[in-house]
Amino acid sequence: MSPKRIAVYGRVSTNGQSHVSQLREVRAYIRRRWPKAEVKEYLDKSSGARFGREGLDSLTREVRRGRVDVVVVYKLDRLGRSLQHLAQLIGEFEAHGTALVASSQGIDTSESNPAGRLQMHVLAAAAEFERSVIRERINAGLAAARERGAKLGRPRTLDQHVAAVNKLSRKGLSGRKIAAKLNIPAGSIFALLKKARANA
Repeated sequence: MSPKRIAVYGRVSTNGQSHVSQLREVRAYIRRRWPKAEVKEYLDKSSGARFGREGLDSLTREVRRGRVDVVVVYKLDRLGRSLQHLAQLIGEFEAHGTALVASSQGIDTSESNPAGRLQMHVLAAAAEFERSVIRERINAGLAAARERGAKLGRPRTLDQHVAAVNKLSRKGLSGRKIAAKLNIPAGSIFALLKKARANA
């Protein structure tokens, strides 16, 4: 049986903090459980809310290539920036046959530990609940804004050309000539002219 391929992930929030305490515990755990494992460490210094993390991105690429059997972290909050993000990572690990272990929390999603996998399913369900609550709040906010008469969404790109189109049209230029002059599709110009006539 080939040695386990272990990826250790550690994160601290600021440059003034150190990975040492996290790594000491995680390395000792791996030596006890997988003494012959191939171990690679991925480290980041960034806040949990920050989206770009080079270490985590590199680790995830290796997982997708099928090169990681187990990801080991000190605590789950070192890995995911939110419950939703953590559930997304767990789903990706499972899809590629990679187990997740949080050494200080007794969490282990490998096939040999059904209790740990149950914890992960509960976590994933909680994350889905969080997504549902967020969606409901967003939809309620949009409905309230519509009731107040607010226009939602980004303004159409074409709308920025209305004044120029109307000016050229008043000068007697045809729709096709306006389109060529402004480098805009003729159909879009005709739509703006039609709208302008309807509002006149």
